[in-house]
Amino acid sequence: MKRRQFLALAGGGVVLAAGGGAAAWLTTRTPERALAPWKAAAESEYADARLHALSYAILAPNPHNRQPWIADVRTPGEVTLRVDTGRMLPHTDPFNRQITIGLGCFLELMTMAAAERGVGVTLDLFPDGEDPERLTTDRVAVARFGQPGSARPDPLFAHALDRRSNKEPYDTTRPVDPALLARVLAAARTTPAAGSVDEESIRELRALTHEALRIEIETPRTYGESVDLFRIGRAEVERNPDGIDFTGPLFDTLGAVGVMNRRALADPESQMFKQGLAAVFANTDTAMGHLWMVTADNGRTTQITAGRDWVRLNLAATREGLAMQPLSQALQEFAEMKPLYDRVHARLAPQGGVVQMLARVGYGPRTAPSPRWPLNAKVIV
Repeated sequence: MKRRQFLALAGGGVVLAAGGGAAAWLTTRTPERALAPWKAAAESEYADARLHALSYAILAPNPHNRQPWIADVRTPGEVTLRVDTGRMLPHTDPFNRQITIGLGCFLELMTMAAAERGVGVTLDLFPDGEDPERLTTDRVAVARFGQPGSARPDPLFAHALDRRSNKEPYDTTRPVDPALLARVLAAARTTPAAGSVDEESIRELRALTHEALRIEIETPRTYGESVDLFRIGRAEVERNPDGIDFTGPLFDTLGAVGVMNRRALADPESQMFKQGLAAVFANTDTAMGHLWMVTADNGRTTQITAGRDWVRLNLAATREGLAMQPLSQALQEFAEMKPLYDRVHARLAPQGGVVQMLARVGYGPRTAPSPRWPLNAKVIV
């Protein structure tokens, strides 16, 4: 941080602490409009079961918070899901595997929300065929909604609004009970899920995920993909409620005085870059256990199913008071990651198969929900 910038920040801090108007500014740094979809789902009064279900589906976890879904409801009783091909991650997710998993999370939350109203949903996945190389504008799924009374509520749905991908450091003084982890893993219905809170496993996977994160950040095109999606401060998040958000008084202040910007965050020699690197390593390095999912094949339908089970694991962790964050870097299919990709597969899938997801678990602070585009931005009526 340059002296001029430091003085500007320090001076701004004095003003913010002293001035009533500035204090009010601090309290309005929450991007209320970008978080409104969470409240809208909680207060949903849609008569149409499809719109009610979709109000929850758009809250699904997804890579880089790209929210790549488009839901067409023009056919009565159906939802046709397509992917927004402008929201891909070509460098870190060249075959759209992670995006497809996110679409699976979307479909599972949609199905669970419909079931909460007693409405069953049947899914016809990839009716136009599967392309293993990339997603296209073809239909990902056609969801057909049944009559009231055709489904029973899923108890896990009670945690849908509290679910988070918790990206804060975890409490290293609190071990995770193996029995608790087993209850979380039992929530997966189709995709084999495993995990460990063994100390040796924790050390090994901490080191592996730390190294994978370093490779992604030190590879210019893959890190640049993230930097391009940084949303710094409330104003940027409100304009584009997707990507990787940095909100709150601290980030707004750092952005306003020019300390935090994309150029500084992308410059390995800058203090902002170094502090950011230390912060993300604090996440991998405070894992108190890990869980993962392995599939026999890597087809699109399998990826969708993995996504459906992934959000179920996340909901089950929330039920148990456990924090959870995906650590997907070692599973990414770009050339520089290949040695780590092979290592994590040898470790977690020694009998073969594909590791679809890997996460750390532990006890972390309560965090705010991620910004979302409103439902009307994602639905074709």
